Amino acid sequence: MSEASGTSPLGGRRLLVVSTNYAPELTGIGPYATQLAEHWAASGARVRALTGLPHYPSWQVEEEYRGVWRTVEIRGGVGVHRRRHYVPPRQTALKRAAFEASVLATGLLAPPPGRPDAVVSQMPSLAGGVLGARIARRHRVPHIPVVQDLMGAAAAQSGIRGGGRAAAVAAAAERYALRGAALVGVIHESFVPGVRALGVDPGRIRIVPNWTHVQGPTADRAATRARLGWPADTPVILHSGNMGLKQGLEVLVDTARLAPDVRVVLMGGGNQRDALRARAEGLPNVDFLQPAGAEEFTDVLAAADVLAVTQRASVLDMSVPSKLTSYFTSARPVIASVADEGGTADEVRRSGAGVLVAPEDPAALLEAVRKLAADPAAADALGAEGPRYVARHLSREAGLARFDALLAEVLPDTRGSHRR
Repeated sequence: MSEASGTSPLGGRRLLVVSTNYAPELTGIGPYATQLAEHWAASGARVRALTGLPHYPSWQVEEEYRGVWRTVEIRGGVGVHRRRHYVPPRQTALKRAAFEASVLATGLLAPPPGRPDAVVSQMPSLAGGVLGARIARRHRVPHIPVVQDLMGAAAAQSGIRGGGRAAAVAAAAERYALRGAALVGVIHESFVPGVRALGVDPGRIRIVPNWTHVQGPTADRAATRARLGWPADTPVILHSGNMGLKQGLEVLVDTARLAPDVRVVLMGGGNQRDALRARAEGLPNVDFLQPAGAEEFTDVLAAADVLAVTQRASVLDMSVPSKLTSYFTSARPVIASVADEGGTADEVRRSGAGVLVAPEDPAALLEAVRKLAADPAAADALGAEGPRYVARHLSREAGLARFDALLAEVLPDTRGSHRR
């Protein structure tokens, strides 16, 4: 028995984390699932993770995993059980359904061995939530799903082809995953009404915000701009992360078309990347970058003048982008082109680190960029609120402690009393 397992309330506990996304993925929910599992392993628990093959945000399986059907790795003290699944290069409701079905099938056919003491699942993956519920019910142990996105609402709001028909099916899967859970974690209070509508007792809902999973920038900002080819006198607005339908990134391309003197940078991958490149054809002030590595990620963010988070006008209560925690850490001002009544707008307002503009309105977005570019001191002051907000509310220690508290509720003897 390790020293950790002898002194920690989690010592010897068997925990299963179910998440379609996991390290080495650097964006989305993968880093949160990874850091949570590794935190519990470091606390002395015996942790396994049931996950898929790394594919996000490019929606292409990473080269070293191509041809892999089933494998077990040890990462950070966690036994990582990977199962092959279908990865659609383009998103339609039917292809997304095939993706979820393949994750569910391979997970049910080959779950990790042994009986866990508790199961924690990460949703937006419907399959991940259903898998977590099925495994927990099979072993009669507590299940704690964590809602990062509401896929039923996502299908209806994101603009995906066939989304209206898929919404009812997705909501049914979410209802199955959530209604029997011991506790349900949600990353933002704006998700609570949607979770309650799925039949969850409000007394079982807990707010567990995402934490910042990246380190702050360390490189000289001017040197990074020079390396990237961004002139010092050109305003740069950067979007980092998934290029999907719900992001509505067309607004950034159209902003670049309105303002040849502003450089728009789209960094990341996703099923809409090719369509966006086609839309930006002939625009020399639009750059497409591959995702930055972990060692330089926030340096690239900090080199921009403004960081953009965009969503379609229809996106209200189904998603709060995880990129915001990284944006805030980088100390640059955020422009949020999102619905004013949604959870993303709430989070930007709460941080004090950004401004809101109407969604799908390139003229409004450009006006906000020009205003910040004209007053660098005000822009710097706005951006400086991001790290302060992270320190107050979004630290890794605080985030992981909230999850420890969830386990303490469903496994009361983790508070330190003697296990029977």
